[in-house]
Amino acid sequence: MKHVKQQNVTGSNNKRLCSIYIVIALMNIMWGCAMAPKKLVIKDISKSFNIDTIICTKTGMPVSFEELMDDLSDVRVIYIGEKHSDPAHHNIQLNIIKDLFKKHPKLAVGMEAFDYSYQQQLDMWSSGKLDQKAFLEKTHWYANWKFDYGLYADILEFLKDKKIRLVGLNIPFHIPSKISVGGIENLSYDEKKYLPKQLNTSNPDHRAYVEEIFKNHHIRGRENFEYFYMAQCVWEDTMAESIANNLKGNIMVVLAGNGHIVRKFGIPDRVYKLTKGSFRTLFLAPAGSKAELSYGDYIWVTPADKKPTMRKLSKSGVNRHMTHKQ
Repeated sequence: MKHVKQQNVTGSNNKRLCSIYIVIALMNIMWGCAMAPKKLVIKDISKSFNIDTIICTKTGMPVSFEELMDDLSDVRVIYIGEKHSDPAHHNIQLNIIKDLFKKHPKLAVGMEAFDYSYQQQLDMWSSGKLDQKAFLEKTHWYANWKFDYGLYADILEFLKDKKIRLVGLNIPFHIPSKISVGGIENLSYDEKKYLPKQLNTSNPDHRAYVEEIFKNHHIRGRENFEYFYMAQCVWEDTMAESIANNLKGNIMVVLAGNGHIVRKFGIPDRVYKLTKGSFRTLFLAPAGSKAELSYGDYIWVTPADKKPTMRKLSKSGVNRHMTHKQ
């Protein structure tokens, strides 16, 4: 009888040990998954890439920073995308500007963050005539752009320190939102003065891209897709004209939301039609997401997205009152 009890105890202990081993094994698997570094997946070629990899989409292969800069230094316009709230994206932008400045000290930097009616204030900043407090007040930073100034401070301070021309690209921010709810015909005479000279709404790929976003996000008062799409094209064409008008024989770095440069049909192709100048696009894509080779000439893998922040219900690069799927 004693022998049977001992067998039962032994069996019970073995079962407990087995259960413990299973739990430990499962925890190790889960911990390993949690600790595994996230990568960016390029769907076209079924490959994944680590953070800080720069992918040349022409070949689908990684390149070094030096190889990237070699290529960028010989074109007229360099578009560097961003998620506006991501500090890593702005660090990349700054590093590229610094490197280009060594070879092209007369380069200009165009920014989506400013509308072109503030050009006088931007020139004052670049020439060192404004301190930060006056700059924020005179450009109405927190009335227009609203993102934390600290995200852009290092870039703007470098431009000021090196007297690099800062160019405002955008249309006054209240105009696209009015178009998206009432069309162009209901703008005032004074508001229409800010519209681009040419408005291109004929690109079917761009229209399909914007329409997909429009269908997935419904906001009261913005039920008319034609109004919404017109607002997006006004936004793109205004920035394209601002770039073309300010090249002046030099090169320009353009800092804009990824949605304005993806697949080139937002700003880049429109600028090319106006200038015929060479350009490159650099799409910044977070690890843990998916991208396609068509997104840009280069794709730079950045750290994984943190919890998204809200800003007027919008993200980079699509009509400012819509959430942008990137």
